[in-house]
Amino acid sequence: MTTILHIDSSVRSTGSLTRQLGGEFVAKLRAADPAARLVTRDLAASPVPHLTEQTIGAFFTPAAQRNAEQAYAVKTSDTLVDELLAADTIVIGAPMYNFSITSGLKAWIDHIARAGRTFQYGANGPEGLVTGKKVYVVVASGGVYSEGPAAAYDHVTTYLRAALGFLGMSDVTFVVAEGVAMGEAAVDKALADSRAKLDAIAA
Repeated sequence: MTTILHIDSSVRSTGSLTRQLGGEFVAKLRAADPAARLVTRDLAASPVPHLTEQTIGAFFTPAAQRNAEQAYAVKTSDTLVDELLAADTIVIGAPMYNFSITSGLKAWIDHIARAGRTFQYGANGPEGLVTGKKVYVVVASGGVYSEGPAAAYDHVTTYLRAALGFLGMSDVTFVVAEGVAMGEAAVDKALADSRAKLDAIAA
């Protein structure tokens, strides 16, 4: 049985294009594989705590040596890492906020980037341990950042490709709905183009 991990990071519960498109795509994936198990993470409805000094200390303390507070501090991270490692397909909704990802999605990445669990250092440097996954990232942005003078401001696709790749997730497909702050016609076009790409993937 395959497992789909669906992560939403938009702070908007309604009107979010990444939630809309990501939800539609996951529904198509499940229609194609009704037996697939779905795990959802809504990082706005159930925020992941940002890292603290205590949490970082717990990460680098062997499990057998952690005190009760450290064990509690690392529990959320362990759960998130377990979900990630168990997934075959990962769908991430990642709207652009101020040229980058949401703080909630960054917190999730901070919790899953775990030395010894999701990456390790070897003789040839860092090695990602989260391999064999197919990742789809649905991005929405008010402006156009895929090309032109604003391309240098895109710190969503560039960052996620680097961060996920570092952990071993090299098979990443981005579907970008951009220019959605440029009027109703632009929104309609962005939705139509994104849906066409997602439909082709799910077919």
